[in-house]
Formats: sequence, C-alpha cells, structure tokens
Amino acid sequence: MRIVIAEDDALLREGLTHLLRAEGMEVAAAVDNPDDLLAALEADRPDVAVVDVRMPPTFRDEGLRAAVRARERWPGLSVLVLSAHVEESYATELLADGAGGVGYLLKERVGKVADFLDALERVAAGGTAMDPEVVAQLLVRRRADDPLRRLTPREREVLGLMAEGHSNATIGALLVISDGAVHKHIGNIFTKLGLPATDAGHRRVLAVLAYLKA
Repeated sequence: MRIVIAEDDALLREGLTHLLRAEGMEVAAAVDNPDDLLAALEADRPDVAVVDVRMPPTFRDEGLRAAVRARERWPGLSVLVLSAHVEESYATELLADGAGGVGYLLKERVGKVADFLDALERVAAGGTAMDPEVVAQLLVRRRADDPLRRLTPREREVLGLMAEGHSNATIGALLVISDGAVHKHIGNIFTKLGLPATDAGHRRVLAVLAYLKA
C-alpha cells in the first residue's frame, strides 16, 4: 500500500511515517501543507492519503479542502481524514461524490494502533471508516425530504454502525441480534434508499454515503 501523509504537526507526521513503514507499507511522501499534498499526489499517485483538516496558512480547513480538490482531480483516490476537529461543510463535500474510499477519524479517539490500521485498509479498499462522533455531528441537520426518514430506529442503528465500518457479524454482536436479522435490516435499508440491486458491497458504500451526506 502506497500512502501520502499530510500533517503539519512534525512529531505526529514522523510518528505516522515510522508506524506505517514498520507495518510494511510504503509512505511515498509526508508533507506539512496542502500545496505539497497536491504535488505529492500528482507525483506519487498513492493508494490512500491520510490528511489533517487544519493546516497552513490559516489552520482552519485547508487540508480538507485540498482533499476535496484531490478527489475531483483524481476520481477514486481514497482519503482518510485524521484530525482533532470536525469540519462539517467540506466533510460533507468529501462524501458527496458517492465513490467510497473515505474515512474521518478523530485523533484523540483513536485508542488502538490496530484500529487505525484497520480503518486505513478499509478506506484504501474503497470502503468507509467514520468515527461515531463525526457521524453524530454530520447528522445534526437533515432535509425534510431526507429518504432516511423512511428508516425505522433499528435500521438507522444498523446503518450508523455500517458507517463506522463494522461487519454484519460485529453489528449483530453490538446490537445483540442474529446475523439473519442484520441481513434483513440491511436489505430493508437498501430498498428504502432506492439503491440498485447490483453488487452488495457497492450498495453498502452507497447506503453509508447517503447516510452521511447533508
């Protein structure tokens, strides 16, 4: 797996670089600003970019805006946002193309290295990995005609856990329901969201993205 890191904190940037290389991954570039991020993506064409939200020069949302531009320029680029902040508008825009391969984790809530590596692998493979707190903040405002209003409370619970990247088996264990019940709920979700009866994995990503978009 080839990775580009964009993180302005030198210690964290170096720490991530050493961690990923120790896991046998290739860190093609590790940069500290959005311009160098886009240049590195152009030069190295990585499998996934790990991007902070707040970067120079204003330390507001430059990293996230650069990630949005990168996804527009290189469709299919996987991006894992790793930040201490939730930036709602550009986070929603990052999810809006429906292509998958996106994640958003909060630094202080990543309790285990294994969890971070698992999220990185899921995103690189085209899936999603969303921190529950990020999900909660992105769902504060919903449209009146939102198709998610058709879902039952249990179906919304299942979809929320799907957004966090959990498998059917894990969802069943967390909600204390059978695998068959999880499968049925997911089928109902696909139907109510009007997702095409194509590849189930692709529909899963589409359902999660529909859940997260404003």
